[in-house]
Amino acid sequence: MYDILSGLKIVEVSSFVASPTAGLYCAQFGAEVVRIDHKAGGLDYDRYMVTREGRSLSWENLNRAKKSVALDLQSEEGRELAAELVRQTGQLITNLPVNSFLSHEKLAEGRPDLVSVRIMGWGDGRQAMDFTVNAASGYPLMCGPEEWDPATAPPVNQILPAWDFITGAYCAFSLLAGLRHRDQTGQGIEMRVPLGDVAIGTMANAGAMAEMLYRGADRERIGNAIWGAFGRDFLSRDGKRFMVAALTPKQWKATVEAFGLSEEVAALEAELGVSFLASDHQRFVNRHRLFDLFQQAADQFDYADLAARLTKAGATFERYRTMYEAAQDPDLVTNNPLFGPSPANPSGFAYPAPRSFANLPSQQAGDPKPAPYLGEHSEEVLADRLGLSSGEIARLIDRGVVATSDKDQK
Repeated sequence: MYDILSGLKIVEVSSFVASPTAGLYCAQFGAEVVRIDHKAGGLDYDRYMVTREGRSLSWENLNRAKKSVALDLQSEEGRELAAELVRQTGQLITNLPVNSFLSHEKLAEGRPDLVSVRIMGWGDGRQAMDFTVNAASGYPLMCGPEEWDPATAPPVNQILPAWDFITGAYCAFSLLAGLRHRDQTGQGIEMRVPLGDVAIGTMANAGAMAEMLYRGADRERIGNAIWGAFGRDFLSRDGKRFMVAALTPKQWKATVEAFGLSEEVAALEAELGVSFLASDHQRFVNRHRLFDLFQQAADQFDYADLAARLTKAGATFERYRTMYEAAQDPDLVTNNPLFGPSPANPSGFAYPAPRSFANLPSQQAGDPKPAPYLGEHSEEVLADRLGLSSGEIARLIDRGVVATSDKDQK
């Protein structure tokens, strides 16, 4: 946690992954992010996996360091309260539809300098989720074993909702760009970020779109190899699987040295009339011959010995872990300053909590903050942002328009 965005207030009305991620990143830099949900919880409030106590671990982690306001968003009065909170705040992140009760056009009638970021499915208004835009991108049909028949092989989905997280990060950036625009012009702005465009645009930025059009065909599947360079998973003598990557001459030289393959690689270069040190293209097109050499060498070492050799040589590698192993790994988690002490999580379950991914050498990062209980800050925010008296808030609570903390309700 840092405070470089302190003073910035944001309203977030969102669900699932991309939109909450945008608010989370802002909150980790010190912004005051108020998440507004329906009083029974949004669509993601009970998102899998849920603890025995009924708390979603996904929701808990995507909403750290935020405040929570719970309103009856199915009522006109609750919706107007939400809209007024946005107007009084001036900054909105949401994934509600363009023409919802929180449309930029309606909100800007009372706040012309409003900056809003709206996450959409596709640019034409169609719904989408990470897994459906990923299907459209072509990436799943590029994954899988090299020997699969291209005509009949199934797609291989990415288990991480990567497009959601990329979109969330891009939306946090978009919000700050919108604020800079307002600072310079005094004008508000609406920014719509379609999840599908993030996926297809990223494919284009990576050069993959140009590549497919240039070659006039799809790229072949190459299993766990790295496209266009030397890299793949290997198996040590004691059964440990690890990944090696050599994208630069320095990395290649270190990898060959660690595996003890200088003579064998030199002999293969002489046979083929190429230099692997000088050309990642040659390392890639001749990867099968090289993979055989490196796997034969790996068969001679236990992983601990080979890891020591790779480290000493300055090679780039890492052992495959299960996610359960990773969650307990000393280097990745236990001794990593990214993680701070477990805050008072609503689930009651204590586990490592990450700070901001960015390290600011000039500042000391604060400890991670917990996610709120649903409606925990309803009274505080309504009083602070809208100037409602305790009596007015009490009447809203009695009528079921406003809900307070669900700490004891799960």
